[in-house]
Formats: sequence, structure tokens, C-alpha cells
Amino acid sequence: SEEEQVGVNIVRKALQEPCRWIASNAGEEGSIVLDKIKNNKGAYGFNAATGEFEDLIKAGIVDPTKVVRTALQNAASVAGLLLTTEATVAEKPEERSAMPQMPPGGMGGMGGMGGMM
Repeated sequence: SEEEQVGVNIVRKALQEPCRWIASNAGEEGSIVLDKIKNNKGAYGFNAATGEFEDLIKAGIVDPTKVVRTALQNAASVAGLLLTTEATVAEKPEERSAMPQMPPGGMGGMGGMGGMM
């Protein structure tokens, strides 16, 4: 159905985000890295330590299945809770103003040049 396809697209995009962030943290454009990975097959991926594209299994870059599965299960659980909850509680971001400028003449009570004569 159309609703299921929307859900599939949301999950697909969510699964791409870690790759985008890893690439971004390595100084690369996430969308370009993701496109190169999607256009190849097998264990081909981006090695953020070297900035190279290679077979990640041969390079020894693997995540244990349990870690990936647990992360996906936790994300799905949170998403399910948010979908069935009528309200959520979140922290309101604090608005921080710039520091006020110092008054002219420097800090008071320090004597200055007047006490030298």
C-alpha cells in the first residue's frame, strides 16, 4: 500500500544516515560517498580512516551483527513509541545572547594610570 511504501522510504533514509555522518565527520560529502557505495556491490564501502573506497571486509572493517541488529531494534522501538504517543516531552532550546560589551575604560577598581603620580 501507499502507507507501507512511505514507511519503507523512511526506514531506507534512516539506514543511510550513519553513512552520511561517517563521511561528513571524515571531511567528505555524505551524498557523494553514499552514491558511490550504492552503485557498487558486495562489501564495497568507504574507509573513513583512509578516505578510500574499498572492500571493507578485506580491510577488516566490520560491525558485529548483534550491534547492528540491536541498534535497528532500538530505533524501531522508539519510532513505534513516538507514533503511538499523543504527546512527547522535549527540552526547549535555550536562547543565548551574545556577551555584553565591556564598558569603555577597562575594569574599574584597578587603579589605572591615575595612581602613579
